[in-house]
Amino acid sequence: MQYILFDLDGTLIDHFTTIHKSVAYAQRELGLVESDYPTVRATVGGSVPITLSKLCGEANVAAAEPLFRKHFAEIIFDDVFTLPGAEWLLQELKARGDKLGVFTNKYAGDTRSVLAHLGLDQWLDVIIGTGEPECPYRKPDPLFTAYALEQMDCASDEAIMIGDSPYDLAAAEAGCLTCHLVATGSHSAEQLSEHLVADHVHQDLFELAEKVFGLRSTLSAN
Repeated sequence: MQYILFDLDGTLIDHFTTIHKSVAYAQRELGLVESDYPTVRATVGGSVPITLSKLCGEANVAAAEPLFRKHFAEIIFDDVFTLPGAEWLLQELKARGDKLGVFTNKYAGDTRSVLAHLGLDQWLDVIIGTGEPECPYRKPDPLFTAYALEQMDCASDEAIMIGDSPYDLAAAEAGCLTCHLVATGSHSAEQLSEHLVADHVHQDLFELAEKVFGLRSTLSAN
């Protein structure tokens, strides 16, 4: 058995359009200049407050966050989809007996709702998000990684972290986990290779599946 933790946004799902629309809504309500889609996408991963601090200014986060969350809740399922290979990979890993978890800075309630909406929750043993009383942490806080390992019931040397950003790498390093990153989210392969050795950076989930888990799909990443 392997213990595998997956990030969510940019790793298993694409929720960037919904996030962009919610950021733009908050900016309009506050009379701020709206950020374009590429700018928003590049800031995702560190948590909503960090994204908003970069896009709205630190002084506006307190006002922007409730506006963002209100609009996000209204359109949460409108523009979300599973990334190519995600459903197949989770199913294959679960079938061979691995223990699978999602480990994300997205609110835990939103995470569970989106995973259920997309049908991905059926292959997951553990779903770990932020914003709950028992888990007031965010990546890359070492306490958040320790909490994830506790929920997975494994030691750090037994776990693998799969993500799409330096935040995921930092969270893995905080708990001494092996980390692999995919260039399907907020950063390109070239950008990720600045933080991690090249053979731990993969173009997509299909490439990761073959190189890391020895799984080959007949599906096309296109």
